Amino acid sequence: MVHSAGIQDRDGAKPVLRALVARFLGLQLIWADGGYAGKLVTWVATVLQRTLVIVKRPRSAQGFQVLQWRWIVERTFGWLNRSRRLSKDFEALPETTETWIRIAMIHLMVRRLAGRT
Repeated sequence: MVHSAGIQDRDGAKPVLRALVARFLGLQLIWADGGYAGKLVTWVATVLQRTLVIVKRPRSAQGFQVLQWRWIVERTFGWLNRSRRLSKDFEALPETTETWIRIAMIHLMVRRLAGRT
């Protein structure tokens, strides 16, 4: 799901998480970064009856450090940045951006299935 920049991450996460839980009934554990800490953790536990774990950067960390589980999202963003259409946000509607993200991921997966990088 793509939201406008005017929506706070924690607020935008609620419809995303509702859709995720509805689609993947067996999903019990969800990881998120520090931007989703706070009331959202409680909301997920009470409303969705799932566990939301915040992946935090160690206080002793200096410079770049790969964080367990968060690298998956960062890697995916890196793949999406290879798509020229997504390098700048030209779209007027969030739905259009969402569609272009799906097209970029389909393109990536088709190339992998075909054995081309």
